[in-house]
Amino acid sequence: MSISPEALAEGRRLPGDLAMWFFILAELSLFAILILAFGVTQLLLPEQFAASRQLLDTSTGLALTLSLLTSGLFAALALQQVRQARQGFAALALLAALLSAGVYVWLKLGEYAHLAGQGLGLEYNTFFTLYWLLTGFHFLHVLLGMAILAWMAERCRRRAYGPGNYSAPESGVLYWHMVDLVWVLLFPLVYVLN
Repeated sequence: MSISPEALAEGRRLPGDLAMWFFILAELSLFAILILAFGVTQLLLPEQFAASRQLLDTSTGLALTLSLLTSGLFAALALQQVRQARQGFAALALLAALLSAGVYVWLKLGEYAHLAGQGLGLEYNTFFTLYWLLTGFHFLHVLLGMAILAWMAERCRRRAYGPGNYSAPESGVLYWHMVDLVWVLLFPLVYVLN
C-alpha cells in the first residue's frame, strides 16, 4: 500500500499557525535573556542567591510545577479529542486544564502575598528583583494562556472545529506548552539550583 504525496505532506505539516510559532520564538527569546541574566548574576552573587533561595518554599515551587504540567496534559488531551471530532470531551478537558492552571494562579498569588508580607519585594535584593521579574513575566503568560484555553473551550462547546480545522486549537495548545516549558526551566533555576 502506497501513501499519496498529499497525505505524506499533511502528516509532516507544522502544527498550528506559523504566526504562533514566531510569537513563541520571540517569547522564548525574551525568557532566554532573563534566564541568562539570572544565571550570570547567580555566578556573581552566589552567597546572596543561596541565602535568598532559602526564603522560598521549594514544596510550593513543586506544587506550581505539577499544576502546570497537569494542565498541559489536559490541554494535550483536549487537542487529541478535537482531532477525533469529540469536541464535547475536548471542552471538558480544557476546563480541567483551566482548573489545574487556576491552582497554579492561586498558589502563586499566595506565594507572592507571603513574600511581600515578609518584605521580600522587588527591591529587597538582586535575587528577589530577578525572581519577581522572571516569575511575574511568566505569570502574565499563564493568565494569557488561561484566556486562550477558555476561548478554546467555548469554541469546542460550540462545535467550531471541523475536520482539518485544527490550526487554532493546535496554536493554543502550543502556546500553553511554551508556558509549561518555561516554568520547567524556571523551577529548578529559581527554587533549587545553587
